[in-house]
Amino acid sequence: MLAHQSVQFAWSLDPLVCALAFAALACFLQGFVRLRRRRASLAPWSRLVLFGAGVAVVLVGLVSPLDAIAEEYLQSAHMLQHVLIADLGVALALVAVRGPLAVFFLPPALLVPLARSRTLRRGLSAVLRPRVVLPCWLLAVIVWHVPALYEAALARPTVHVLEHLSFVLAGSLVWTLIVDPARHLRLSLHGRIAVTALLFWTSQVLAYVTALASAPLYGRYAEQPERLLGFSPLGDQRVAAVLMMVEQTLTVGVAFVLLVRASRARSRTQAGAAVPA
Repeated sequence: MLAHQSVQFAWSLDPLVCALAFAALACFLQGFVRLRRRRASLAPWSRLVLFGAGVAVVLVGLVSPLDAIAEEYLQSAHMLQHVLIADLGVALALVAVRGPLAVFFLPPALLVPLARSRTLRRGLSAVLRPRVVLPCWLLAVIVWHVPALYEAALARPTVHVLEHLSFVLAGSLVWTLIVDPARHLRLSLHGRIAVTALLFWTSQVLAYVTALASAPLYGRYAEQPERLLGFSPLGDQRVAAVLMMVEQTLTVGVAFVLLVRASRARSRTQAGAAVPA
C-alpha cells in the first residue's frame, strides 16, 4: 500500500500505455500533415488540439497519481479515472478525426492492405452494429459496478486491466456510433440522439443508486484507514456519483444537445426546400 505522503509522486508511466499514446499521436500527426498539404481547411489546428487533449486525458487517467489514488484510497478517484478513459478522452479523439481525417489517420502503407481485407471490413461492420455496441456498453458499465467484480478489479491487477480495457473498448465503440467520424451513417441522426439519451439516463440512474445508498458499496475503500481529502467512505461514494452525473452532462449531454440542434436545422432546411417558389 502506498504511503499517504508519496501518492503525489506515484506516476506509473506504464510502457505499453505510453507506447500506445505515442503511436496514436504519430498516426494523427502524419495524417494531419498530409491532409493539410492537400486542403488545409479540412485539417484545422483545432483538430490537433482536440486529439492531443484526448490523448492527454487518457494518460492522466492511466499513468498519473490518479491511478494509484483510485486503486488504494478513493472511490471518487476511481470514478474520475473511468470517465476520463472511457468517455471524455475517447470522445475528444473521435471528434478530432471526424471527416477526411478518419481516412488519413493511418499511413497508406497500413491503410491500403487493411482496407482490402474483406474479413476485417466484415468484422468491423459486425462489431459496430448498434445491436452489438449498445449491449456491450451496458454490460461493461453495469457489470463492473457490481460490488464483487468491482472489488476483484481492485484486488487483482489482471482483472483491473481487463476492467479498463472493457471500458475503453465499450466507450470507443459507442462514441463511434455517436460521432460517426468516418460518416458511415450506421445510425440516422435520430438514432444517434436516441443512443445519447440511453447513455445519459443509464449513467444517471447508476449515479443516483450510488449516491442514495445508505452504506458504502465497496469494502476496499470503506476499510481504508487513511482518508485522503478528509472524505468519509460514504461521502467519497457520493462524490463519485456526482462526478459521474457532471461528466455525463458535459459529454453525453452536450452531444445530445448538438445532435438535436442538427436535427432541427435539417428539418428546417428540408421544410424550406419543400416550399414551392
